[in-house]
Amino acid sequence: MSRRTANTRIAADKRMLFASALAIAVFVAGCMVGPNYKRPVVQTPPSFRDLGASPQLQTQTASFADLPWWEVFQDSQLQELIRAALKQNYDLQIATERINAARAEVAVSRSRLFPQIGASANFEGGKENNAQTRFNFGLLTADAAFQLDFFGRLRRANEAARAELLATTDARQTVVLTLVSDVASNYFSLLELDLQLQITRETIKTQEDAVKLTKLRVDHGVATKLDVLQAQQTLDTANATVPDLERAIAQEENAMSILLGNYPQVITRGRPLVDQPVPPEVPAGLTSSLLERRPDIREAEQHLIAANAEIGVAKAQFFPQISLTGSGGGAFGRSSAFSSLMASHLGIWSYGAQVSQPIFTGGALKGNLRIAKSQYNQLLLAYQKAIQRAFGDVSDALIGFQKLHEVRLRQEVTVADLQESVRLADMRYKGGTTTYLEVLDGQRALYTAQLTLAQSRGNEYQSLVRLYRSLGGGWQQ
Repeated sequence: MSRRTANTRIAADKRMLFASALAIAVFVAGCMVGPNYKRPVVQTPPSFRDLGASPQLQTQTASFADLPWWEVFQDSQLQELIRAALKQNYDLQIATERINAARAEVAVSRSRLFPQIGASANFEGGKENNAQTRFNFGLLTADAAFQLDFFGRLRRANEAARAELLATTDARQTVVLTLVSDVASNYFSLLELDLQLQITRETIKTQEDAVKLTKLRVDHGVATKLDVLQAQQTLDTANATVPDLERAIAQEENAMSILLGNYPQVITRGRPLVDQPVPPEVPAGLTSSLLERRPDIREAEQHLIAANAEIGVAKAQFFPQISLTGSGGGAFGRSSAFSSLMASHLGIWSYGAQVSQPIFTGGALKGNLRIAKSQYNQLLLAYQKAIQRAFGDVSDALIGFQKLHEVRLRQEVTVADLQESVRLADMRYKGGTTTYLEVLDGQRALYTAQLTLAQSRGNEYQSLVRLYRSLGGGWQQ
């Protein structure tokens, strides 16, 4: 055979090899067993249940939860606390590390789609018993292995890993949403306790003045000792409330400090509770947008996507697995004998293919497929449950916000009526037309109503936080 003929045959072999590799690549890219994911059809209600709120607030495309948290919570001190929590909270840091681990899992899974190449080197030197004979010997080799993914087992596994990464990312956003809501909720609880403590201390000051005035009236013979004792009872009740409120404030500050990633310490406040703004309208938006806005729903769907891909992995186990291997290298050596140096070089290479096909596994492969399908069905139910729970959260929050707002407005009327009642009873007592017991009963009722109003204000802001969270707001960065 002439050299030209040999070169022509070699070129033809290379073209055939390239064409074969291209055909294999096209076949591999287009063949994947197992179902492709399709989002399940979920029937969502046309509107949220809200006990008669304005219908147009629910038909608007925009939602209250579309606002970033720094526009919802406009207290600058609360904003600083939220930023500190997002930077220092340990739960959020753990969630971030889980994303890093999931990202590494994707890299590991993806690496199996590429050839695995390794190299090794070995060197030896020495001399024989005869001192005139010395030698040096070296060996360099490289090995490569590549598993052909004909049936998509590796690609389905990589698809599952990517879905789990996205699920982990959504889980972190859920942690952010929860953290922002918890910081805002604890902050409003602190402001509510501050307001109750302020009301109690003002009541104490008023009752101290009342006791002094009553004693003075006793000295002038226009009041009795019973009047003094009755006034002192209201003062004692208020004084006993102060330590309990101070305890609650300190414990709430401790809880807030832990959220911020700090040891227990005093929490700086901004605006008092009575100066906190409440938005006049809080549109819930379209019900369909809740599926995309709530990160816990998106997380549940990503777990479902991963389980769907795992079905493909289990199905691919029934088919042959084909691997290509190759190695190459060179050996070299030098020796001295009879005062002369000899050098030698040797090239080595090899290639091969391996095919493995399960024949009998005792039902293991079928069992693994049934497990994968069952896990998918479980996660499908979990996905549907997450959607149903989300609508329940929104409905509860809407109803709570509406009704607690009404409670606060009516309690304000009650406080105003009692303030006027106490003023008139005091005038009647000073005029000698009634006993001090009437004044005392009015003051007790007013003090209780003021504490209830403070609680109603706090509940209204808490319901605002719950509504914002249930609609999926608060994780925007």
